[in-house]
Amino acid sequence: MSFYQQTQVAAAALGVRLDPVVEVRRVDDLKAAFATITSERPHGLIVLPDRLLLAHRMQIVDFAATTRLPGMYPYREYVSAGGFMSYAPSNVDQFRRTAIYVDKILSGVKPGDLPVENPIKFDLAVNLTTAKALGVDLSPTLLLRADEVIE
Repeated sequence: MSFYQQTQVAAAALGVRLDPVVEVRRVDDLKAAFATITSERPHGLIVLPDRLLLAHRMQIVDFAATTRLPGMYPYREYVSAGGFMSYAPSNVDQFRRTAIYVDKILSGVKPGDLPVENPIKFDLAVNLTTAKALGVDLSPTLLLRADEVIE
């Protein structure tokens, strides 16, 4: 199941409507996507994992700030760039797990014999400055649970 399909299932379970849905396959698609989002006036923005979008995170974060949309992002780098919040696989944990695989390969294990693993540790990052700019009050419990709070 794709990230988008998983997001649809989660939204339906919570009674949340995902609208509008815009697709960005090329950088040139961002302008039209921003126009659609602006005209529809959603209550928030969810960006799905995509390295093309990550490369253009400043445009996306600037758009969210300009339109006063709280954004949920797939990578911590968006939050460092001024985005509101991310819940993403821990880069540090993934790097450590990669090192274990490299060690096994260098010890003679065939790469094809190693299982494909999904991330097991996720980090919640919150940009408190952005939350305040958006007028979003975050509960102390959420802030205590966050792995990183950027002020």
